[in-house]
Amino acid sequence: MGSNPTLSANRRRPGARRQALLGSDAAGDPADERAAPVSDPQVMLTCGLGEAPLRVPVGAGAACLFSARSPGREGDNEDAASVVTTGSERGLLAVADGAGGHRAGAAASRLALEHIGGRLRAAPPEGSRDAILDGIEHASVAVRELGVGAATTLVAVEIEGATIRPYHIGDSEIWVIGQRGKLKLQTVSHSPVGYAVEAGFLSEDEAMDHEDRHIVSNLLGAEDMRVEMGSALRLDPRDTVLLASDGLFDNLGVEAIVELVRAGPLEHVARELAAAGSSAMARGKPDDLTFILFRLDPGAS
Repeated sequence: MGSNPTLSANRRRPGARRQALLGSDAAGDPADERAAPVSDPQVMLTCGLGEAPLRVPVGAGAACLFSARSPGREGDNEDAASVVTTGSERGLLAVADGAGGHRAGAAASRLALEHIGGRLRAAPPEGSRDAILDGIEHASVAVRELGVGAATTLVAVEIEGATIRPYHIGDSEIWVIGQRGKLKLQTVSHSPVGYAVEAGFLSEDEAMDHEDRHIVSNLLGAEDMRVEMGSALRLDPRDTVLLASDGLFDNLGVEAIVELVRAGPLEHVARELAAAGSSAMARGKPDDLTFILFRLDPGAS
C-alpha cells in the first residue's frame, strides 16, 4: 500500500506477564531458557547464535523460530523473531531485521517486536488489527527516539484460526508455500530491486546478484514509513508460512527454498533450511539469518 494506515488510539498497558527472551542475552543458561517459555504470551528470539530451531505452539498450529548471527562476525545479531499468543486460535508471528550498525540495529529490531507484542497482548481479540498497526506506529517512534539513525524491517503474520493476514515493511519477506510447491503468497520487497522483479524488469536470479540489492526504500523508524497490509488468506492444511530476513533470500533462490520448505516434519524442515542458508552464506553473502516457519495442526480449520 502506498499510504500510511489509520491507526487506532489503543492506550491500554500490557498486563504483567513474563516475556521470554531467548538467546545469548537471556538470563541464565541459554539451553534452559529455550526449553521453558512455550506457555508465555510472547516468545522472542534475540541475539541468536545459531542454536537449534525453537518450536512454539501458537494459534491453531505451531511455529519454529531460528536466528543466527552472520558467520565470522563478532558484533550483535541485528535480527529478532517473535511469536505472540493471544488465544487458543489467535496469534502473531514477526521477524525484524535491524539496520543502522552495531547495537543500534539490534535495539531497533527488538524494540519493534516488544512494542507490537505489548499492544497486541493488551488488546481485546476483536481489536487485533488495530493493535498491530498501533504497535507498529509506536515502535517506529521509539526507534526514532533512539537518536542514532537506527531502523528496522518488519514482517508480521496475524493468525486467526486457519486464516492469516500479512503486514510488511522493508525487504524481509513473507511466503506461503503449498505442500506440492505452489507459492501462494510472496510479498514484494520494498526496495528498487524488489520492485524491478515485481514489474518483470529483473528475474529472481538477476536480482540475487544485483549491485543495488542492499538498498531498502521503506523502514520502520523512518519518518515516511508505510505499512503494507495484505488481504486475508485461508491456509490449506499442509501449507507452510515462512517469514524471514533478507539473509535467507539473498543466499538461496526461490526454487531451493520452496523445495526445502514445502513438505516434511516442521522441525526437520527448520533444521534443513537453517543448514542450507548457513552453508550458502559461506560462499555467498554473509548476513544474519532469521526465520519463522508455521503450519496448522492436523484437523485445524
